Amino acid sequence: MKDKLTVFTKGLLDFMFFAGIITTVSVPFIIRFYGRYNTYFANNILELSLIFIASGIFAVLIIYELRNMFKSVLHDDCFIMDNVYSLRKMGTYSFFIAAITCCRLFLYLTPAVLVVILVFVIAGLFSKVLSRVFEKAINYKLENDLTI
Repeated sequence: MKDKLTVFTKGLLDFMFFAGIITTVSVPFIIRFYGRYNTYFANNILELSLIFIASGIFAVLIIYELRNMFKSVLHDDCFIMDNVYSLRKMGTYSFFIAAITCCRLFLYLTPAVLVVILVFVIAGLFSKVLSRVFEKAINYKLENDLTI
C-alpha cells in the first residue's frame, strides 16, 4: 500500500490535468463572462483568449509530463531516461509559457504578469538543470550495474 502523500499527490495531479483541460477549453467563455465586470477583458477577448489558451495548453502538457514521471515513482524506478526527456520537455514548455506571457505585456502591464514570466523562466531553467542531474544519475547507475 502506498503512503497517503503518494496517493494524495497522484489524485492531485490527475485532478489538475483534467481540470486544466476543461479550463483551457473554457477560456473564451470565462473571459467573456469576466468582461462584464472588467472592461479590459471585454475589449480584448480574442487576444486574451489566444494567450491564455496557448499558456493553458503548455501548462496541461507540463502536468502530463509530471503524471508520466509520477508513474516511475509509483513503480519505485525514478532514474530512467523517460524522466530525463520529461524534464527537458517541461523546461521547454515553461519557456514557451514565459514567452507567451510576454505577449501580454503589450496589452496590459501588471506586476503579476512579470511574476508569472519570472516563475516560468526559473521553472524552465530548473527543469533543464534537473534533467541533466537525472541523466548523470542514470549514467552512474548503469555503470554500477555493469560493474556488478
